Amino acid sequence: MDQTYGNFRARREATVWQRLNRILRVLLVLAVWLVIVSLFVPPYKRLVQSRAEIDNLQQQVNEQQTLLSRQTREVNMLKTDATYLETIARDRLDLMKEGETIFRLEPARAAKAKTASSGRR
Repeated sequence: MDQTYGNFRARREATVWQRLNRILRVLLVLAVWLVIVSLFVPPYKRLVQSRAEIDNLQQQVNEQQTLLSRQTREVNMLKTDATYLETIARDRLDLMKEGETIFRLEPARAAKAKTASSGRR
């Protein structure tokens, strides 16, 4: 009887140690995984931030290219098209031809601002 109790106790102690070893292995694997993740997260965040910055800069480049092409087209028209040049010059200098009537319309924002300021009084 004493021998069976000793065997039972030895088996029980062995299973307890086996369980503790398994738990320790799982914890060790989790710790290694966390270290690996903590090593790769900051560079990944920098990568995402850099990509966002690149996208923003690319958008600015596209806007500047659009502006450049628009201004280049206007310069070419000013150099080659006399009618366009005359129209722009008269518009900017507020001149008109003989017998011509000019109508100036205020932008919608200016009209709204005037009504808002008169309503405050």
